[in-house]
Amino acid sequence: MADTLPDVSEPKKSGYRKIAITAIFLFCFLLLSMTAWFYYYVATPGPPSSAGEVIVDIPSGSSVRDIAGILAEAGVIREDIRFLVLAQLSGKAKKLQAGEFRIGTGMVPGEVLSSLASAKPVQHIITIPEGYNLKEIADMLGARGWIEPENFLSLARDSDFLGKLGLAGLDTVEGYLFPDTYYLTKNMIGSGEIISLMVKRFHEVWQSLVQDTGDNVDRDATITLASIVEKETGDPAERARIAGVFVNRLKLGMKLQSDPTVIYGVEGFAGAITKQQLRQKTPYNTYVVSGLPRGPICNPGEAAIRAVLFPEQSKYLYFVSKNDGTHVFSVNLRDHNKAVKKYQRKKKGKEGK
Repeated sequence: MADTLPDVSEPKKSGYRKIAITAIFLFCFLLLSMTAWFYYYVATPGPPSSAGEVIVDIPSGSSVRDIAGILAEAGVIREDIRFLVLAQLSGKAKKLQAGEFRIGTGMVPGEVLSSLASAKPVQHIITIPEGYNLKEIADMLGARGWIEPENFLSLARDSDFLGKLGLAGLDTVEGYLFPDTYYLTKNMIGSGEIISLMVKRFHEVWQSLVQDTGDNVDRDATITLASIVEKETGDPAERARIAGVFVNRLKLGMKLQSDPTVIYGVEGFAGAITKQQLRQKTPYNTYVVSGLPRGPICNPGEAAIRAVLFPEQSKYLYFVSKNDGTHVFSVNLRDHNKAVKKYQRKKKGKEGK
């Protein structure tokens, strides 16, 4: 009878089974460990901060990794590859925006992602005073880092750009940068966007004003005269009266003889107006040119525009400053000269003291 060979398959199968069980156990252990490692990060708030919130500036084109670095540097999250994984798994990676945002601190990473995905850009309040001219506005915005003044001034005189703004045929945007409070965001940085925003506001105000006139109004002439009225008085109660004086003079063919127009036409003006400057021929000097100057000399506010649209009816043809922000109005030159002598003497006396 032949000898039977020993069955070695059973021990082999048993060994394979043990290896498989061990591998599955190690895999499950590793999976559970990684899951715990991941969810520990997900459930752990970011670094504590007494500020409660910070402002982060995310440049355009930033990757999720870049954004994670920015948030970590700002103290919003702890920098970790798990943030990138969470962004992808949550579907928030494609919703993260560029811009300047206010983000709370001490939040868990998921809350940070949700907050950043839905955040509105930080708004910076910029108030343009009534009566500022184009250069003053450029200098103001440039000093705050919003624009490059030279680029701003160049674009403000670009005929193609002016045409797109509804200002075709004008030399410059002067007069149409409406003085108001604006809310700017970092992604708006650029002369074109800011000029467009201010001109858009002008068109809105203009339409609301002219709907009460009932007549066809010469917009550009109105704004030019309003800019003079704006510079002539700081007293709101006088605007319509001063507008009325200028309207009366224009009707009679008299020169407007407005000092602010002289100043605007003199490059680098400083100090008091001289007799030579009063005689200097510029397109803006209303002691020389008849009628209105070439264009606005500043950017008038709503009250000055309204004053020109609805001037006070009077017979006044002259006015002189009382040196307190108000004026004395006269119907004839004789009374005007008396007022000039009285208040100019008083002014010189004060300056002497």
